[in-house]
Amino acid sequence: MDIYLQGLVWVLGVAIVAGALTVLIHRLTSGDGRSVNNESAGNVFVIVGGLQAVLVAFVLISLFDTVNSAQDNAQQEANSLVAVTWSADSFPEATRAQIHDLARKYATTVRDQEWPQMQAGETVSGPGPQYLDQIHQAIDQASDNGDDWLKDRKTEASNQLWQVYQLRQDRLDAADGSGVNAVTWFALIVGSVLSMVFTYMFGGPKLIAHVIIVGVLAATMTLLLFAIYQLQDPFNGGANVGPDAFNSAMARLT
Repeated sequence: MDIYLQGLVWVLGVAIVAGALTVLIHRLTSGDGRSVNNESAGNVFVIVGGLQAVLVAFVLISLFDTVNSAQDNAQQEANSLVAVTWSADSFPEATRAQIHDLARKYATTVRDQEWPQMQAGETVSGPGPQYLDQIHQAIDQASDNGDDWLKDRKTEASNQLWQVYQLRQDRLDAADGSGVNAVTWFALIVGSVLSMVFTYMFGGPKLIAHVIIVGVLAATMTLLLFAIYQLQDPFNGGANVGPDAFNSAMARLT
């Protein structure tokens, strides 16, 4: 099911259920009896709803940052890989060709093998680390003939390769350790339920107004929880960070 359609179904479904429950409560209880609770229930609702809003905002901002970081890290990893080959252009022909070939193989492995594994939530495996190790060995064994400029190129290539190593690990950590833990989900769901409970304690003469208020609040909370659920994995769901950076890198490495 399309993510937007799925979200719409959840939002409208919860809103309808909340509205129907409001109608049922109006039929089973007296509006005047609930009106007496308006002031005290309102005070508690402000506290509970405020705490829930803070928690939801904190989680959403954290997830947005995680998704943006995943995109930026992938771009930087691909750029550093290309920079390794640029630094290697000054090496002897055999070494330069070897590093270019290994860089292409690494980018292809990340794009075609590792990325589908990350999107599926599987453990990333494959020859990616071996390709980086081979690039490191090629850089280390490249002859500089005592030329200071070639030494600088080797140092630059090594530094860029180290960046690839670090950014690769950041990408794998984001794929393995991302998401909202069970305790946070418990707080989010229970907090949303408690916030909704207090809306049924308010009384008033207009049933339709109460239904709309409760329905909109329920829809809003559901929408935010759905957004959190979709963004908790930067390589899947609504975020779905793709290997575009490595597609671009492949074009520059050919």
